[in-house]
Amino acid sequence: MTHRFQCRVYYEDTDLAGIVYYANYLKFIERARSEWVRGIGVDQNRLKADHGVVFAVRRVEAEYLSPARFDDLVEVETEVAEVTPARLVLDQRVMRGETVLFTARVTIVALGETGRPTRLPAEFRQLPATP
Repeated sequence: MTHRFQCRVYYEDTDLAGIVYYANYLKFIERARSEWVRGIGVDQNRLKADHGVVFAVRRVEAEYLSPARFDDLVEVETEVAEVTPARLVLDQRVMRGETVLFTARVTIVALGETGRPTRLPAEFRQLPATP
């Protein structure tokens, strides 16, 4: 299952050359992950309040392929690549039309109230990974 999230490139997202500043791709994919979590029915505020569980990015492997520019409409695609009891790996792509601009493999972990790793909530452990 591929989740899609659209966002517009604003002036604040660009550098002096008028292209998206490299770190802002991480913001785009973060927004897409937040919407994906909401879309699968998980309320992160409730998860924290009821169970003391929050998510943290443990690792990001990123590739910058082609620049996005001011006023571009881009789409972030998110797919589950791997699920273990303690880790969720997502593949994310930032696209402009059919052109892949940026790819990332993001490893997410759950942290408990003490800040130590804990098991992922059941909603995540049951997610199917894409082949």
